[in-house]
Amino acid sequence: MKLYYATGACSLSPHIVLNELGSSFDLEKVDLATKKTEHGEDFVAINPKGYVPALMLNDATLLTEGVAIIQYLADQAPDAALVPKAGTVARGILQGHLNYLSAELHKSFGPLFNPNSSDTERAQARKNVLARYDYLETVLTANGDWLLKDRFTVADIYMFVLVNWSAHCEIDLAGHPNIAKHRDRVLARPATQQALKAEGLI
Repeated sequence: MKLYYATGACSLSPHIVLNELGSSFDLEKVDLATKKTEHGEDFVAINPKGYVPALMLNDATLLTEGVAIIQYLADQAPDAALVPKAGTVARGILQGHLNYLSAELHKSFGPLFNPNSSDTERAQARKNVLARYDYLETVLTANGDWLLKDRFTVADIYMFVLVNWSAHCEIDLAGHPNIAKHRDRVLARPATQQALKAEGLI
């Protein structure tokens, strides 16, 4: 398999999942500004969406969209227990968390990474992110260490990647102590450290 990624982007989520599963895979960095891969390929010709992550499987099938990729990967290794079994209530709850992270929290960061955003737009984006954090804080307050109570899943990995953007985006986690502790727990995992080192982030 080959994971197309950009340093520190949401593609860090499947990168960590691949490490958690002990998968064999190649990495290819993408310059999102030029849409070129590190080997000079036209990334849009590989993935017409033009953004990461994208995962090329061994049979040349391309998977896109982070929440789809991380669930697919985890389903291939059920013994790792990074996702509940398909069709269960727990899987439905997991998918609810993944959808919230993708549609609500992830998108809220958009103006903070857009160089054309005004100061007003950035300030509103920070408020939006913190409002999403308010909900996630209540989930962790009720459930404990992980989004699915005592079970570490791909949702925790995806949440870590998004929350990890906070410092870069000047978002203070002081008002969300459970989220800060959650970030630190995922950060301490060997698979996370391995991915961060591979992407030159630590």
